[in-house]
Amino acid sequence: MHKQHLRRPAVLALATATAAALTGGLLTFATATSATAADSTAVPHADFNGDGIGDVAFSADGAYVSGKKEAGQLVVLYGTATGVSSAKRHTISQNTTGSPGSAEAGDHFGYDTAYADFNGDGYDDIAVGAAGEDVGSDVDGGGLAILWGSASGITGKGVTIADPAPSSHDRWGKNLAAGDFDGDGKADLAVGNSSATIHVFRGGFNSSGTALLGRSTVKPPIQGGSPANGPLNLTAGDVNGDSRTDLVVDGFETETDYGWNRNYYIPGTASGLSTSGAKALKPGVITAIGDINGDGYGDIVSGAQWNATTSDGTSIPDSAKGGKVWVTYGTVDGPGSVTGVTQDTGNVPGASETNDWFGYELDLGDINGDNYLDLAIGVAGENIGSAANTGAVTVLYGSASGLNTASGAQSFAQSTAGVPGNDEDDDMFGIDLKLDDVTGDGRADLVAGSAENAGNGAVTYLPSDGSKITTTGSRSIAPSTSGVSTTGTPYFGANFAD
Repeated sequence: MHKQHLRRPAVLALATATAAALTGGLLTFATATSATAADSTAVPHADFNGDGIGDVAFSADGAYVSGKKEAGQLVVLYGTATGVSSAKRHTISQNTTGSPGSAEAGDHFGYDTAYADFNGDGYDDIAVGAAGEDVGSDVDGGGLAILWGSASGITGKGVTIADPAPSSHDRWGKNLAAGDFDGDGKADLAVGNSSATIHVFRGGFNSSGTALLGRSTVKPPIQGGSPANGPLNLTAGDVNGDSRTDLVVDGFETETDYGWNRNYYIPGTASGLSTSGAKALKPGVITAIGDINGDGYGDIVSGAQWNATTSDGTSIPDSAKGGKVWVTYGTVDGPGSVTGVTQDTGNVPGASETNDWFGYELDLGDINGDNYLDLAIGVAGENIGSAANTGAVTVLYGSASGLNTASGAQSFAQSTAGVPGNDEDDDMFGIDLKLDDVTGDGRADLVAGSAENAGNGAVTYLPSDGSKITTTGSRSIAPSTSGVSTTGTPYFGANFAD
């Protein structure tokens, strides 16, 4: 899902993306939890070509296509025994044969993405939002398509998912999250827009773009603030361990545009998402869900990348200088105990400094195969030496007692030995993150995006060696080798599908 931020850095014209998505009715998972844990608390990988190895999809939604500014593209890198590279990929726009619509300036195709097996054929498909799409005379009405997976992967063939209420909102498809919200073993899709109402398509889709089991709506019980722009982010995962996917809705403002936001947990039930049992959560606009402590319940990790005070000196509740990550541990009743983590916590690398943006991006995966999910944290505003906003990535490991901040943490920047590239101003290394097994060895590897070269973007692959992330075998993937124009600011790799 497209991760949006309350306070976007000046160098980032478009916010970044993520969503924890369920792999449809197949219920196949790249990182298994312990035998006593519910399968749905693991973080599944996408497998668009059905070869059993995780694939990675991301957008360059600022890319020029046939001369059309910010028309947008989607890039799919297919996993191999040696990881991901531009050698095995598909790059897709709305001009690709079979893809619904046509590339137009400002469409932002790929603004948000979410994957699942929406047609039950054994291949993961991908939902792609184009939040800037003009629909007739409706400027920025938004568009949404499903691109089908196949033995050849995502080739561009797909279908439009029509907006059921175009007069009620704009920016259809700006937020996406896939899961099994009613526990029937079939993929559902939650779709956000510029209002507070979230549309849920149930049971997958047929070849005409119709939801097989109909559509419902859900609206968080907003307490204060304005829903005028809709939610910032949607994240799906099983928090209460009942094998139904729950939804976390991030980012309704409660006071100003400087860090006061309210997030909501909405549980899945036998009849789908229900606000009965909904709970407010700690602030933060970037969320991942997975089982860190192996107890069978999905834990909610939310990043609040802002500083402790606004530019006018006003204190922000529940914040910390340079950003903070909140871990809300799951229980049978949903969200439970909460722990806050900053760069000043335990042996977490670095130190909390203004505008570090610790928690700018997050993802979960099992790097070492111990059945506890590990956490990658983007610190996109980190200054290193004389390089401002060059960025870094912190990796913290899960354990039976939760997130381990006492030992074993890792930190990577482009100046780390073996990592491709160099620390440069505004690279924002860690602008988005993916922990996924893209080699098929059962261990999650790290894929990190950056705003390299003034917003061109780049993707860095750092593999797991079985026990930790390593730079051995690392590589950088550039837009120029992946069919993406570097005219303008494509932000290649700033929006991963999760």
